[in-house]
Amino acid sequence: MKNRFMASALALIATTAFAADLPPAEAEVRRVNAAGQEVTLKHGEIKNLEMPPMTMVFKVKDVSQLAPLKAGDKVRFTADRINGAYTVLTIERLP
Repeated sequence: MKNRFMASALALIATTAFAADLPPAEAEVRRVNAAGQEVTLKHGEIKNLEMPPMTMVFKVKDVSQLAPLKAGDKVRFTADRINGAYTVLTIERLP
């Protein structure tokens, strides 16, 4: 149990450090699917993915980040392609 907790903590630290190197993008939350570990975002350009503005579904690395979000919220996030899936690494509500 301890080893699993440590591995999870180390993975979260590594993901956070990696995400800090990515350029943030801004978006509007369209839908939150915590059970499916997904969020639908209407986002601006995502520079590191060379992706133009659009609306799409992203996987979420840490589902706990979805708890405070609801449709209509403005957010800042980082994303990358992980194992072939576009994945949100960090996400925060904007005031």
